[in-house]
Amino acid sequence: MNRNYFTLMSLLLAMPLCAVALSAPSEDEASIRRLQIEQADAWNRHDAAGYVRLFAPEGDIVNVMGWWWQGHEQMQAKLSAVFSTAFRTSELTITSTDVRFLTPTIAVAHVHWTMAGFHMPPGLPEPREGIEIQVLQKKAGHWLIQSFQNTIGVPEKTFGAGGGGAPGKP
Repeated sequence: MNRNYFTLMSLLLAMPLCAVALSAPSEDEASIRRLQIEQADAWNRHDAAGYVRLFAPEGDIVNVMGWWWQGHEQMQAKLSAVFSTAFRTSELTITSTDVRFLTPTIAVAHVHWTMAGFHMPPGLPEPREGIEIQVLQKKAGHWLIQSFQNTIGVPEKTFGAGGGGAPGKP
């Protein structure tokens, strides 16, 4: 009986510690979701400097065209250019964010988005909707984007029994 009592007391004492451990990811998840709102707000203001502040200084972006921009200086210069041309009237809407924690300070987020008001040059695809994959790191109590891959989304289609075939043929 003493052993059962000790086990029960140990479990009861451990429960508050488990609750604290379980609540930390939800607070961090909320912070990451707020960061996505900040991302859309900075984009919609066409504020390159504000957008780049969401990234770690050594962070990088692979945009929807597959262009790789590294570090704050290059990201801000490239974003300033697109905010004055193709995306000068664009509006970004974050439609959902899925977060997975790899460690207490490293997370991966899949961020679904839609966009309107862009003016793409001829020959470039129109980014109407897509998904970002972000690797985030918590530093000094704040989540920052370390790496960002953006992909235009198209509806998924079945390839068929043969796996596809030559381009333009069933």
